[in-house]
Amino acid sequence: MDPKQIVKQMVDFNKTAFDNSFKAFAVVQEQTEKMVNSMMDQTAVFPEEGKKVINDWIKACKKSRDDFKASADDNFKKVENFFASK
Repeated sequence: MDPKQIVKQMVDFNKTAFDNSFKAFAVVQEQTEKMVNSMMDQTAVFPEEGKKVINDWIKACKKSRDDFKASADDNFKKVENFFASK
């Protein structure tokens, strides 16, 4: 078997594993967000400034998650292009 083909299969496998793991992580994060929002809504004594801090934190986590995914996708693309050009 061609060594380039073996590497391509390895990269494809790793990308698929990463994508599936990332999707599972994103689902857990979204469910946690829903649970936290529900708890904040049901707690009458939860201060508004606390809600704002938590919502800002959730937005920061989402942005970081999206940035991480974009970076990983970009690096997988670079690896694929590197081995495709050889």
